[in-house]
Amino acid sequence: MCNLYQTAKSADLVAQLFREPLRDLTGNEPWPEDVYPDRTAPIIRHDDDGLAVARARWGMPTPPMYLKTARDPGVTNIRNTSSPHWRRWLGPDHRCLVPVVRFSEPGADHKPVWFEPVDDRPMFFVGIQTQGWTSVRKVKDGETTDDLFGFLTCPPNAEVGAVHPKAMPVILTEPDEWAAWLNLPWVQARTLQRPLRDGTLLIVSQGREDTIADTEASG
Repeated sequence: MCNLYQTAKSADLVAQLFREPLRDLTGNEPWPEDVYPDRTAPIIRHDDDGLAVARARWGMPTPPMYLKTARDPGVTNIRNTSSPHWRRWLGPDHRCLVPVVRFSEPGADHKPVWFEPVDDRPMFFVGIQTQGWTSVRKVKDGETTDDLFGFLTCPPNAEVGAVHPKAMPVILTEPDEWAAWLNLPWVQARTLQRPLRDGTLLIVSQGREDTIADTEASG
């Protein structure tokens, strides 16, 4: 599954894509280009005063049945939204959009194969988030309280399926879709958990020296 992607460079660049003002909770500092599991990255979520750009840690709480120790590395990719574990975070208050410029899937040699939109249109992963979650993410740190996020997956489209036939991130490219995900009741928003149209992505590089992080997780 996707466990490495690249995000936008700043809150200002993301805010320009939205019709309504976005409150910046990140300080508009430059963001790290590569995002790995358990790293902090920007998301768009609801705030008391509307939409906000905030930072959160990549990896939602793991279903307890899958935890073998007190440490919870987090779940980065979420497909089974019918699971009772995920239902609590499917309402608009817990939904988010994750800015993404390009994303990778592991190739046959386990090195990332990178995908970008064919026409440079903005992309967002469809995500869910929770704030103030206390857990042990790393044994050396002990318990920490974090804002967390993960994104939904779906069957792959033609381009991603040629590399990774199991699944791909749910991606939205249209402002009306972004608003629908952030605001509509789940019975309507759930229809957005679908593959991006065939022909909308292209492979931009293969066999980079990067390796997929050892902290992969899926749900």
